[in-house]
Amino acid sequence: MAELTLDIARKILDAALARAVEKKLKPLVITILDARGAVKVTAAQDGTSLLRAEVAHGKAFGALAMGMGSRALYQRAQEQAYFIDAVNTLAQGRMVPVPGGVLIQDGTTLLGAVGVSGDTSENDEICAIAGIEAAGLKPNPG
Repeated sequence: MAELTLDIARKILDAALARAVEKKLKPLVITILDARGAVKVTAAQDGTSLLRAEVAHGKAFGALAMGMGSRALYQRAQEQAYFIDAVNTLAQGRMVPVPGGVLIQDGTTLLGAVGVSGDTSENDEICAIAGIEAAGLKPNPG
């Protein structure tokens, strides 16, 4: 597989939402970006708060832009806050370096990223991983 198709993105989305429903999580927004950073799909469950879409996009964007899942970005922010702040300035504030942004890989090929926001960062990440795995791909949360 050389690219993240809309059909695959929808499978990831559906499985991530199913996991959220199964776990009875707070309403989520899920954004899936392809390897170019283009939005393949974004969906918001009923009842999400106002900035959740921007946060979900920021988690996926940060993971994709830095080539590491947002859990690794979070860890790096703990250890090198000035570096992450500088990179986020370069990214015009579009990175959200907390868990919930997961790279989508087919073997070692990067296909895109999923960003999830709405519940705890850990639960957001669980849903992203579930979606990616359901599509038969490899999640890289960092």
